[in-house]
Amino acid sequence: MRLFAIGDLHMPGGDDKPMDVFGPQWDRHFLRISENWRNLVKEEDTVLIPGDISWAMQLENAIPDLESLGALPGRKILCKGNHEYWWSSVTRVRSALPAGMYALQFDAMDLGPCVVCGTRGWNYPTEKNPLAPEDGKIFRRELQRLSMALERARQAAPEKPVLVMMHFPPCMKEDAETPFTRMLEEHGSVQCVVYGHLHGEAFAGGVSGIRNGILYRPASCDGIGFCPVEIPWPKPAEL
Repeated sequence: MRLFAIGDLHMPGGDDKPMDVFGPQWDRHFLRISENWRNLVKEEDTVLIPGDISWAMQLENAIPDLESLGALPGRKILCKGNHEYWWSSVTRVRSALPAGMYALQFDAMDLGPCVVCGTRGWNYPTEKNPLAPEDGKIFRRELQRLSMALERARQAAPEKPVLVMMHFPPCMKEDAETPFTRMLEEHGSVQCVVYGHLHGEAFAGGVSGIRNGILYRPASCDGIGFCPVEIPWPKPAEL
C-alpha cells in the first residue's frame, strides 16, 4: 500500500459553480485530478482527502461528488473542511459513502502500517492575531477534538505510528510553534500531518517538511498541481 493525499477538491455539489473564477488553473480541474489520480493510484493504495470536498449545502447534493470520488482507484479517507456544510452528521455521511470510502471526525482508523486520525482544525491565536471571541471558542473546541482524535488513535493501535489529517494548517512557517503542534509533538507517536485549506500564495506559507520530528505535508489540490502527492511512509529521517 502507498499513501497519497489531495485536498480542497471543491467539487460542484449539484450547482453550476465554475472554479475558474479563482484563476485559469482551476479550469476543469476535477478532470485533471481524475486523470492524474488514475495514472498514479492503484486499488491497493490509500488517498487522504483533508476537507473542502464539495460545495454542496445538503448531503443529497454532495452524493454525486462522493460517487465520482468513489469511482476512482484506491481507498479514500475523508475529513471535514470549513466549507463542508453538507457534513452535519458523520453517521449520515458514513451511510451515504460509496464502498471503499471512510469519514473521520475526531476519531481514528487502523490502516495496517499506521493509524490515521483526523479533525478539521481551525485558525490558532498568535500575537498578531489573538482571534475574535467566536473564533477563539471554535479554536478551543477544535484543539480538544484533536486531543480526542489522538486518543482514539492510541486506543486503536497503541504500538503503531500515527498519521494525522487536518483541514486547517496546524502551523505556518513563520510560527515556531502553535497549540496544535505542541499537542502533536507531546503525543509521541505522530510521524506525519497532512493538511489542506491554503490556496494560491498562501500555500507556500504553510509548514512543510520535517519539523521537530514530524513530517508536514500541505495537500491543497492547486498547490500540488491537481495531482495526488505521495506521502513517504515510513517517514524518512530527512527530506
